[in-house]
Amino acid sequence: MVSNRIPRLILVTPFLFAASFAAAQSSNFVDNNLPRVANADETQKLTPQQRGDVFMARKMYREAIDTYLEGSKTEALIWNKVGIAYHQLGQYQLARKSYEKAVKLDPKYSDAINNIGTVYYAEKKYRSAISRYKKSLAIKEDSASVWGNLGTAYYARGKFDDMFNAYKRALELDPLVFEHRNSVGVVLQERTVADRARYHYELARMYAHTGQTELALQYLRKSLEEGFKDKTKLHEAPEFAAMRKMPEFQELLALEPRVL
Repeated sequence: MVSNRIPRLILVTPFLFAASFAAAQSSNFVDNNLPRVANADETQKLTPQQRGDVFMARKMYREAIDTYLEGSKTEALIWNKVGIAYHQLGQYQLARKSYEKAVKLDPKYSDAINNIGTVYYAEKKYRSAISRYKKSLAIKEDSASVWGNLGTAYYARGKFDDMFNAYKRALELDPLVFEHRNSVGVVLQERTVADRARYHYELARMYAHTGQTELALQYLRKSLEEGFKDKTKLHEAPEFAAMRKMPEFQELLALEPRVL
């Protein structure tokens, strides 16, 4: 696999996506439901958790940690949020300890279990990540985010059939699960992969399988622009059968892969 790893860590709502992602150097945390704070006096009226959320939205992660811990230290949700803040700072050990405190307080807290998996993914301990994702899904089976994370971890191990099945389930639960960008939440979604060209090919295959032609074409183009060279797969993969006569697909077949 290609060695360049581009860190992508996305925060999402519990219903959307729980996972990871690995190095958390580049991420989005946007909460359209945050209190609209006009001045410092209004800020002081918020709870520690609300003020911590404001700091997270501003990517002021250390301030968020301190503020969250001004409140109750016996709430699993608080420790999970503290873990996410550490995770965004790349302090994975502290993130894991915080997630584990959340799980100790609430053993059925599937979001925190998923987030532990994202720490393992960041550390390239893919077997352990897969184990945590499966444990999270055993508690909350309908999380598209966690299914997506599980698929990404399978991808990292070169298990493309397992990845396909996990992604298929994720898309059944949320057809746009891989398109979410700016969401607030307590679940992490992993977007860090080593071979982006192959990864985007696999996403194109998944979207073609679910009939989302425009997205399939979009990711096929990304894949080819990033250096995907095995065009025989475009001719042979059954998922693309209904697309092969499309002018847009023919145009992609004529593209020369980038030389990386």
